[in-house]
Order: sequence, then C-alpha cells, then structure tokens
Amino acid sequence: MAKPTVGILHPGSMGAAVAAWATINAAAVLWCETGRSTASAARAARFGLTPVAELAELLDRSDIVISLCPPAAAEDLARDVAGHRFAGTFVEANAINPERTERIAGLLGPDATVVDGGVVGSPPVRGKTPTLYLSGPVGETARVEALFAGTAVRTAVLGTKVGQASALKLSYAAFQKTSRVLVALAVGMAREHGVDQELIEVASRRTDSYLAEPEYVAKTAARAWRWGPELEEAADALAAVGLPPEMLRAAASTLARWDDVKDDGELTLTDALDRLAQP
Repeated sequence: MAKPTVGILHPGSMGAAVAAWATINAAAVLWCETGRSTASAARAARFGLTPVAELAELLDRSDIVISLCPPAAAEDLARDVAGHRFAGTFVEANAINPERTERIAGLLGPDATVVDGGVVGSPPVRGKTPTLYLSGPVGETARVEALFAGTAVRTAVLGTKVGQASALKLSYAAFQKTSRVLVALAVGMAREHGVDQELIEVASRRTDSYLAEPEYVAKTAARAWRWGPELEEAADALAAVGLPPEMLRAAASTLARWDDVKDDGELTLTDALDRLAQP
C-alpha cells in the first residue's frame, strides 16, 4: 500500500512533535507556512516537515490532515478546510468538547471523513510517549493507527462514535489540569501564612500528591494560555451532560491570571505565585 501524504495544522509544540513521528510512515508531512510565526517555521524545519505556501496546496496533496491547534481556533480552521472541499481523512485532535467535534464533522461532511482524536500525555520528544486516542469509522481509525505504527505516538481506538476520544481527553484534562491549579492555590495560601514548606512536607508523605511537586506550578503558569481554554471546553462538556461545570470554570479563571507569561521557560515558583496573587 502506498504511503499517505499527511498535512499538519499547525506545527505547535505538540503538533510538530506528533507530525515528526508521522514522517516515518508517510510519503511526506506538509505544513502551511503562510501566516505562521518564525518559531513555527523553526519547529517544522527541526522536525523534518515540508513547507507549502498555501492551505489549498496542503489539502490538495494530503490524504490525511491532522488538526492540532489551540481549542478556540478548531472550528474556524475546520471551516477553512471545508471551504476547500477536502476529501481525505481529517483527524480532529484538538482538546475540544464532543459537541464541537460533532459540529466539525458536520462541517466537513460529506466530502471528508472525520476521525475524532485526543492526545493524552506530553509531546513525543526526549523519550516521552503520549497516546493518541481515536474514535470514528473503523477503516479510517485503522489508517491513522498505521500512520503511527512503530513510533513514540501510541494509538488506541475507543470505538466508532465521533466524540468518544474528545470526551476521554477532556475527562482526563478536567482532573489533571484542575489538580495543578489547586496546587498553586494551596501553596499560595500556605505561603501567605509562612507554612508553605510545611505543607509540601506533609504532602511529600504521599507519593501520589501533586502538592509534593510545587515546582510544577511555574510550568502550569507558562501553559495557562492553552490549559484555560481546554478547561472551558471541559466545563461545556460537563454542562452538556447535566454535571456542574463551575469548578472547571473557576480553574480556567484562575489560569487566566497567568495569560501574560505564555510559554515562559524562565518563570520561577515565586514569580508564578506572585502573579497569581495579583487581580
């Protein structure tokens, strides 16, 4: 069977790393350089992705397109793809709620076949092995599995219903990301009373406690610009099934206090907690 040509929308830190592994089983992995930053271009070059000038060219040449972008941009990006009448396999791998995934499937049909995807784990670099969960038509999910066979991107098919992978991704994100936010609040409150080290000592007696890892708060702050919208999506998913979304919306509101430190790798725990205390 001929190797597929793959298009990645867009090569952010996760998208570029996932796309890099797709190059093993693909004829080529394309990305559209129009309107993208120099950082995106550098990532794409580092991971061996092939630039094209226009989205139309990427869609015309691609058999499989993978969408990995900030949640807020997912539907607009899908509309752009639908406008070009893309007729291949579209992997909707963004952290969005199942209802939005179903809307995107509606936008792209009947021309394209949509596979629902959700990446759980860190970008597949330096030995990390995230799992790409999939749901959708059997033949198409098998096609995506084959694309990542033998790579650091593990795949797992959950079923044939579009929305299942999105639901699993947001269910996990609801716990994992909110837990990190709670660490920041707990350590911040303890610090104000001069007992933050004691709190960490108490938590360290439990090896499974995020409170034993306060240094991760700075990483949480640097990722807040992505995590906040993801938790809003998860809150919408909770509300859609009659569960209370308020805790996740509150966590997203807390994360918004860190919006101005986007991807700041130099941020310290003290800096992050100081910013959290500022309205």
